[in-house]
Amino acid sequence: MKIFTCIKYVPDTSEAEVKLDAGGTAVDSSRFSFDINDADNYAVEESVLIKEKYEGDVTVVSIGPKSSDVMIRMAMAKGCDQAIRIEDDRIASYDPIMTARVLAGAIKDQEFDLVLTGCMAEDYGQAVTGVALAELLGVPHAAYVKKVELEDGKLKAHRELEGGLREVVEIKIPAVLTIQTGINEPRYAPIRGIRQAQKKELKVMNLDDLGIPENEVNTEASQVVLEKLYIPVVESKAEIIEGAPEEKAEKLASILVKGGLV
Repeated sequence: MKIFTCIKYVPDTSEAEVKLDAGGTAVDSSRFSFDINDADNYAVEESVLIKEKYEGDVTVVSIGPKSSDVMIRMAMAKGCDQAIRIEDDRIASYDPIMTARVLAGAIKDQEFDLVLTGCMAEDYGQAVTGVALAELLGVPHAAYVKKVELEDGKLKAHRELEGGLREVVEIKIPAVLTIQTGINEPRYAPIRGIRQAQKKELKVMNLDDLGIPENEVNTEASQVVLEKLYIPVVESKAEIIEGAPEEKAEKLASILVKGGLV
């Protein structure tokens, strides 16, 4: 079983104030810490589980700076075998189609049975890259997968739908799966695995190495025009009403009357 798992290096904005850069077209990430995208972490675990059950090989693929090597090595410490990191400032990385083209360029000429990605990235939240990657590779896909069953060259993917519904689809491999959070319980990397990961191959490539023309994945090729980012203005805040139930009811009624709502 030959598996490629695509992961993304994303900022953690939970404890840092979000500010824009001077140009107003990007977020100032100087105060952020970065780590693996949450859904991608589940994709890594699922790929290792499949490898352990059916035997095989897992290659991590990521687009990002050298600082993301720590994240990639951690994925290898959990059981992935080797990695490809693509670093090139010419890539319009805010466009999921451009991102998918670059990932496809790293995978398409190699033999594979499965390609796993997270269902959505925490930074842009577009949920497009994995599906577009399947189209570019010319293979079937299933999105928001919560359970994977493999048997006799066929794959059953249990997909999460809106309202808590599930859909089970049967597709042939090779295929692309976008993995939903909660499909498994991501493991912690053991000390031994962390040491072994330092010896595993991490190949760094750019567009030229992949044979991808710049004009196919740069800003000019993108149909997404990023003109301006802005932080929404907070126009009102919640008011917490304290006191006994009777007092709360009286205060709430007063607020509603004064506001002309009743």
